[in-house]
Amino acid sequence: MAVSQQVFLRDAMRRLNLTRDIFAARIGVKRRALDTWLLPEASQEFRGMPEVVQRFVTEIVENELLLAKYAQSAQSGPLRDRIATNGKHQLLSVEQFTRESVEELFSVADIMQPIARRQKVSRVLEGAVLGNLFFEASTRTRVSFGAAFCRLGGSVCDTTGFTFSSMAKGESIYDTSRVMSGYVDAMVIRHPEQGSVAEFARATNIPVVNGGDGAGEHPSQALLDLYTILTEFSRLGKLLDGAHIAVTGDLKYGRTVHSLVKLLALYRGLKFTLISPPGLEMPAEIIEQIARQGKHVIEQYHSLEEGLKDADVIYATRVQKERFSDEQLEGYTADFQVSKEVVDRCCAPDAIVLHPLPRDSREGAHDLSTDLNHDPRLGIFRQADNGIPVRMAIFAVLLGVENLVQHSMRDVTWSPPSHIGPEDAVFHGMY
Repeated sequence: MAVSQQVFLRDAMRRLNLTRDIFAARIGVKRRALDTWLLPEASQEFRGMPEVVQRFVTEIVENELLLAKYAQSAQSGPLRDRIATNGKHQLLSVEQFTRESVEELFSVADIMQPIARRQKVSRVLEGAVLGNLFFEASTRTRVSFGAAFCRLGGSVCDTTGFTFSSMAKGESIYDTSRVMSGYVDAMVIRHPEQGSVAEFARATNIPVVNGGDGAGEHPSQALLDLYTILTEFSRLGKLLDGAHIAVTGDLKYGRTVHSLVKLLALYRGLKFTLISPPGLEMPAEIIEQIARQGKHVIEQYHSLEEGLKDADVIYATRVQKERFSDEQLEGYTADFQVSKEVVDRCCAPDAIVLHPLPRDSREGAHDLSTDLNHDPRLGIFRQADNGIPVRMAIFAVLLGVENLVQHSMRDVTWSPPSHIGPEDAVFHGMY
């Protein structure tokens, strides 16, 4: 570079007419990383930006079409309006997001971190009531949504299962949704039938969040998964653009992977390795969709070791036996278990191993092995913890209070632990 890094980046932001926050979001890096790149080279905190970033920014500023694309866009107004579906402030699918809007949501999640880590409290949703309507059993998702709403000062009404619900007595989805809307200010719906959450959403104008609809989508899980990948990559000094993502397990019925690969496809030049037993491959329409979104490489394997080679991220999923009809699991053998031995043999020391949970730890389950529990590459608990700030961000955006959170925070009055789990890595603590 003929000019200093600081001058180069400042010139790029000037030509694009972008603030630091938006510029960082546009090029897919954390604001704190950008800040270190913009310091004078004599500063002790100065960091050289990766060569891939320099090439990317150079490509943008030297190409008129890209310059226009990445410049301050005409998109404006509240984020909740820009991700709205059918004119309503609801979250039903990851397809409501662009790369820009998803990273803006993650900026809100970053603001939520001191609250999620028990350092601060906020009451911006005081008086608001969430209806957690889970017509399918759930522990993690239901409690995570409830905790996120409570940490912003709201309260939660829970219901789980069909047995005691009015729908078991013949009430329609429309009637149930409309009645519940008179009681609560937002709803999270989980339902075993694909498309059912959209039916709930059509019957109300209050915010509705899809907590999982059959084999369809699980948008909040995909958002927290992507947030985790970006956070881990930031810690490791890596960029998501150009990364190798290996997804393994039940790709046919796993709604978490359906949503996640759609979000990941918003980034540039990824290599997707899709590894599954025969008969449990990723649906063809989803593969076609991510292939249309960018210059991605998509490979499919029925062998775990072949597919995991040199992966930056391993995303393992359990087999969704509850969604099967007559399919057999003859092809789902011990060879599909993601173990420490396999990860050591196939991947670099800075690989990240994720799983949406719950994982089946019973003998013969062939899921994510527990022998990775003390391996820093295992990110499943950091991933689960990230569900709180991401879901807090979702509620704050949909209810229009995201700009109030920063100034509403006050210190907690109790003494939280330095780490959530007794064996958490240092970088996993609540610091």
